[in-house]
Amino acid sequence: MIGGVTVRQPDSDDAVGGVLPRWVALPETVEEVAAVLRACAERDLAVVPAGGGTKLHWGLPPERCDVLLDMCCMNSLLEHAAGDLVVRAQAGLTMDALSAALADKGQELALDVPFPEDTTVGGTLAAALPGPRAFRYGTARDLLIGITVVLPDGTIAKSGGKVVKNVAGYDLGKLFTGSYGTLGVIAEATFRLHPLPPDRRWVVAELGTAELPPVAAALAASQTEPSAVEVDRPEPGGPITLAVLVEGAAAESRAEALRALIGQGSVTGERPSWWGRIQGDEVLVEVRFPPSATGTVLEAAAVTGLSLRGSPVAGRVLLEAWHTLGEGELGALVTGLRERVEAAGGRVHVLAAPYTSVERWGHVSALPLMRRVKERFDPGRRMSPGRFPGGV
Repeated sequence: MIGGVTVRQPDSDDAVGGVLPRWVALPETVEEVAAVLRACAERDLAVVPAGGGTKLHWGLPPERCDVLLDMCCMNSLLEHAAGDLVVRAQAGLTMDALSAALADKGQELALDVPFPEDTTVGGTLAAALPGPRAFRYGTARDLLIGITVVLPDGTIAKSGGKVVKNVAGYDLGKLFTGSYGTLGVIAEATFRLHPLPPDRRWVVAELGTAELPPVAAALAASQTEPSAVEVDRPEPGGPITLAVLVEGAAAESRAEALRALIGQGSVTGERPSWWGRIQGDEVLVEVRFPPSATGTVLEAAAVTGLSLRGSPVAGRVLLEAWHTLGEGELGALVTGLRERVEAAGGRVHVLAAPYTSVERWGHVSALPLMRRVKERFDPGRRMSPGRFPGGV
């Protein structure tokens, strides 16, 4: 036991970027998470928090991993104030289970995660990968209104909704969202909800690479207010499937108006099979860019030979490899892509890759600030050390 909490021996599924922990701890309460972190602080043990394990290979491997903190037992929906459109859940609750519970009350958390059956609330926040409807509803950071975290020394801190204790001067929700477990452990989260829309329609059309940028710009400016505009290009240089989601009242007529704006396509009530999904992520590259640079990004991505999926109106796409890439080949591919995208005002992050030599982050202007925050929260470098840019 560690801190009075049950531990088990690790297996291959517990590896974090290929690094196997010495123990796996299974806390059941916030207080038990705190007890584990206090015990680890006393023994200088490095800790990596884990949810459903769907993204443990993202980011750089940790410099060391003594304890994997498996949040699977903290999987309760703690409070659903349906009248206030607010929900509070433990970090280990899966997004599928949360969605089912909210749907029973006619509500939803408007986040589209790629692996909902395994992805947890905590993992959704820690990795902070936007889904298709971020265009209308915002990201996990935008929908988060309260958070409970456990700091590396075992201190329990809360911020936002249901505040009990704050860490003075810091917005914990914003800091911990996208932190990859490098600052502490997300234990509970409170979100703002939306009513389930009474109707949904997708407009689906096939476009050429040159056709997409002006169509995407017109869709983004449309008074019809689509909830999401996504594209899928499985074959580099091939045709692009465009799918536009319309939700709410008069969805059918609004979708028809968007189909007319696009000039082709069809209206359907069926979500495209690829919508919001990641097919295989041994190599997964995220590109963020100004929507005005959509054409440049499409051309740069075609040269890489990777498939493309994402949102031209939100300025975010994911590139995936459908074939094995050598270490040097992948490194050169990322370097070339990064040069073209950064010249257009964007940035490239390698979320997953089988080689540690591949530069994951590129230039990070906020790195000095990130290092100061890391020093403030985790001066002993015990939380997921080295997983973030610059060895943070």
